[in-house]
Amino acid sequence: MRFKSIILLIMLSFSAFSQKSEIIKLYPNGVSTSNGIKDKEVFDERGGYSNVTDPTIEIFKAKGENTGAALLICPGGGYVYEAYTHEGTLIAQWLADNGITGIVLKYRLPNGHKQIPLDDVEQAMRLIRKNSEKWGIDKNKIGVSGASAGGHLACTAGTHLINDARPDYMVLFYPVVTFGENTHKGSRSNLLGSEITEEDIAFYSNEKHVTSKTPPTLLLLSDDDKTVPPSNSVDLYEALKLNNIPASMYIFPCGGHGWGYNTSFPYHELWKQLTLSWLKEIKMI
Repeated sequence: MRFKSIILLIMLSFSAFSQKSEIIKLYPNGVSTSNGIKDKEVFDERGGYSNVTDPTIEIFKAKGENTGAALLICPGGGYVYEAYTHEGTLIAQWLADNGITGIVLKYRLPNGHKQIPLDDVEQAMRLIRKNSEKWGIDKNKIGVSGASAGGHLACTAGTHLINDARPDYMVLFYPVVTFGENTHKGSRSNLLGSEITEEDIAFYSNEKHVTSKTPPTLLLLSDDDKTVPPSNSVDLYEALKLNNIPASMYIFPCGGHGWGYNTSFPYHELWKQLTLSWLKEIKMI
């Protein structure tokens, strides 16, 4: 009897674990455009993806008291890799524990096909709004988030997408914002390819595309970031304020780049508290 009880407990635990999230293909009938990547998709020991050609969203539904809010998360990785775990699923699980549906986007890596990642964000936003009632989400409380190059993708969505694809708020971690002088050059070249035009630089320099319709934005970064200059966030913040967009920016004294949900980041608990407080301030939770 005791042996059967132990087996039952293990089965119940496994069942609960396996139901933590749901993965949905963005394009059930297959993608209509190719990013040209032929190598097999790889999920490595660091908890990230390479060679992504088949995009998905992974949904962590809100637990406990559901606030109705949802956040679509774009992991970073210089547009050549996706740090899916510490900049994606760990954040999504924390959000779910606080009554916010966390949704991680595994977007197609561009491989120089510049429009493809944004197409995936647009498809994801529309899919979330279409299924918002079924997933317990308020269709007017759907934000977008991202870290580093994923922050650039999220910010591009917030400054370029319209109608039912436009996010209601943005949470950006140490984002690449500009494609100008102070950009992260690897992200720029991986997105745009070898032939970079002035038109592309202007289009993807998101600080130049802030308008009165840009959603409220929270920026989180470190002063000693040597990978993406903090001026990226500062310039975006200034553009937001020029357009009277509610915005907050927290620049932590140290931590460098790429900390995501790493508990080794000295301000791990603080950024979480600040994020929840900000979401309450803008009435998303």
